[in-house]
Amino acid sequence: MSTGSANQVFATSFVEGLLCAGVTDLCACPGSRSTPVVAAAVATPGLRLWSHLDERAAAYFALGLAKARHGPVAILSTSGTAAANFLPAVAEAWHARVPLVVLTADRPPELRGWGAGQTLDQVKLFGSHVRWFAETPPPEGTTPDARYARALASRAVAVARGRPAGPVHLNLPFREPLAPGDGPVATRDAVAALGRPAGPMCLAGAPPEPDPACVERLLGPARVARHGVLACGPLDAGPAFAEAAVRLARAAGWPLLADALSNLRGGPHTKEAPLVAGFDALLRDEAFAAGHAPDFVIRFGDPPTSKAWRLWLERHPEVHLGVVDPDDGWADPSHLAAHVVRAEPTALARALAERLERSAPPGAPAWRRAFLDAERAAQEIFEASGSEASPLLEPRLVREIAAALPDGATLYVSNSMPVRDVDSFLPISARRLRMLGQRGVNGIDGIVSAALGASAGSPGPVVCLIGDLALLHDLGGLLAARRHELRVTFVVVNNDGGGIFSYLPVADLGARVAFTEQFTTPHGLALRSAAQLFGLGYERAGTAAELRPALAAALEAPGSTLLEVPLDRMASVAEHRALWQRVGAALRAPERPA
Repeated sequence: MSTGSANQVFATSFVEGLLCAGVTDLCACPGSRSTPVVAAAVATPGLRLWSHLDERAAAYFALGLAKARHGPVAILSTSGTAAANFLPAVAEAWHARVPLVVLTADRPPELRGWGAGQTLDQVKLFGSHVRWFAETPPPEGTTPDARYARALASRAVAVARGRPAGPVHLNLPFREPLAPGDGPVATRDAVAALGRPAGPMCLAGAPPEPDPACVERLLGPARVARHGVLACGPLDAGPAFAEAAVRLARAAGWPLLADALSNLRGGPHTKEAPLVAGFDALLRDEAFAAGHAPDFVIRFGDPPTSKAWRLWLERHPEVHLGVVDPDDGWADPSHLAAHVVRAEPTALARALAERLERSAPPGAPAWRRAFLDAERAAQEIFEASGSEASPLLEPRLVREIAAALPDGATLYVSNSMPVRDVDSFLPISARRLRMLGQRGVNGIDGIVSAALGASAGSPGPVVCLIGDLALLHDLGGLLAARRHELRVTFVVVNNDGGGIFSYLPVADLGARVAFTEQFTTPHGLALRSAAQLFGLGYERAGTAAELRPALAAALEAPGSTLLEVPLDRMASVAEHRALWQRVGAALRAPERPA
């Protein structure tokens, strides 16, 4: 068999293995060395091929799509630095437990280290940021070769979607000729005749039912805790978990502190739930944080976004902390956990609730009431922030976006200030809202592409709240909106630079550290031009009165829209600090009549 035919048989068998294992989407960028896989993918019914010009954007697009679908997505690059551009998204996928099948085409061994163009060392290119790595030999066209390709694809998908989920990397060297040529195409039926039916493999994960010993380990302190807290950090576990978590909080008599990305703040489960959304502001108040020391905390999901939450626990190291982690991630940066429980969150929450419901709630009623009263006071203050005609600042902006989102919408939140502002000011709502972000390694790169990927996998509308620097960091990602006819409303907070640095101690050093030039980095760019360049709709809103119709129009538009919100950086800092002070004052005010 010729080299070209061997490449084709291997690639066709491999792609068939991906599809049979559950991969229905492949994001690819143009390149020569990856030609066999692209040609096979184009000829494979049932596999959607997403074409991208830039590898970094393609990888983040795949990340967002995999998040939205809760399933594996494959990405493909040619050889050389193209493959290296996958690294940021691969690292995020590793830490965020997102299943990606990373495919890098490569030169054959005899060309490596001999000055051949577009060649670098791709063996274990992503280091410890992948769950598994394998390199294939150059295809030879034998029957065992084809069966290996199909089995390899199935194994890669199984490992990527195992527990914990994450990226896997397969390095695929091909010899020339790379194009299929004029001969007969290696059909799926022909490959299937080689033997070994393709199919998904299974890897064991966290048991569907929690270990009774783990349940008892948490029930012991829960039964005697007077000042217990149930908390949930970033977690996209679905409505069943939300209902189970609320049921557990009620059964225990505890407040439920819900990070914005916990997906607990929106949905039918919120009715009469003991949810606390404004806990970041409450715990920023030293008197409240000191006077409300917990004796037992159960945390689901990753560590909450709030720094005040972390400092609160560290201020009370005697607290009995139980971390529920089905993936053995040991997400305990403060090293305070007394128990790390490997169990499915929904099943464990149900089991604990069932056991606690058999007896009176252990929590002191006054303890939970104190948190819920404080929550009401904080939300009243947040709701009153800003006015119809005053310049928009983040607290009012977040609440206006939340009010405009229809049932079933997705809000994709950028890192830096947007995720902190959403965590601080997003209110509780009975509407079903899905919250997605990138809290694996918390970078601002790839947000545009990931939001578009999420749109490709979401049935409802998608809004992306993003800062101006994060937008510029992934500006090329906007091209996918037009190429693939995707609809995302990008709400861009434009404070002409990195606003988060104005909240940090380095801001006080001013000219000593060239603060403006080196940290806030003002760009002075007209974002309308970016929308025009990529064929997006454009709106601009400086007040709440302007924002509402602009948001409504963007959500109804047939394509993507860039909605710019100009914002004064120093006014924003002053508003945040004033709100925190008002919350603290309200917490110390005499008790108001019910």
